[in-house]
Amino acid sequence: MPQNPEFLAAAIEISVRAGDMQLERLGGAVRIEKKGTIDLVTEVDLEVEAMFRGIIAERFPTHDVLAEELQPEPSAGVPSPYCWVFDPIDGTINYAHGLPIFCASLALEYDGQPIVGAVYDPTRRELFTAERAMGARLNGTPLTVSETTLVCDALLCTGFPYDVHRTVDEVVGLFRDFVAQARAVRRLGSAALDLCYVAAGRLDGFWEQRLHPWDVAAGSLMLEEAGGRITDFTGQPFHTRCSDIVASNGRIHDEMVAIIKSFAAGRH
Repeated sequence: MPQNPEFLAAAIEISVRAGDMQLERLGGAVRIEKKGTIDLVTEVDLEVEAMFRGIIAERFPTHDVLAEELQPEPSAGVPSPYCWVFDPIDGTINYAHGLPIFCASLALEYDGQPIVGAVYDPTRRELFTAERAMGARLNGTPLTVSETTLVCDALLCTGFPYDVHRTVDEVVGLFRDFVAQARAVRRLGSAALDLCYVAAGRLDGFWEQRLHPWDVAAGSLMLEEAGGRITDFTGQPFHTRCSDIVASNGRIHDEMVAIIKSFAAGRH
């Protein structure tokens, strides 16, 4: 697996700079637009992504980029095995309301597999980093998942997709089934932080539907490098283009998948 210290250094620099830009505008007059009924984009999202694209274009001009907001110019070159996957603000709704639960999330993929990740929460000054086969860290301290072995003893987390108004029975129905069996379930509004919190042992498991690569690319690497497990809803191997994911400390994973499968079976 190709590794280059410049990759992680760039991921950290971009993520921290993004966090500084987020904090500078937090709570101020920020232009907000709607991409959907409840899907928002702020001018800060766009400014942060433009900063990211500029740095990658300068330092790694042959690398591809996949990010949430801005559409790149069509490339006439050969596709690169390297692709930077970026969310300028993961938790935009929180950010737009002044709720301090948001982050910048950046991963570098090689042939579709994350090899470097950085997630920065500026309000807590928490920098999560990971490199493939080299572990995950929080502010330099190694991360490891929790030891919880049963869902009834677990603190879980989830998120609701942007089409929840149209799929409320499905989304809230599954939420109900987990609430009925877990110690507690939380909903924080940032999938990248949710995954990092499972990696850090703060949460035992996480599930969510209809996610995008920029939501999960960096956080999935944190989790795997901290000893956790991540799959799709059926328990099949994860890849960053999965839209429905289950992430856990590994010890409660099969039980979480079984709850999802039971719920799905009951809807047919």
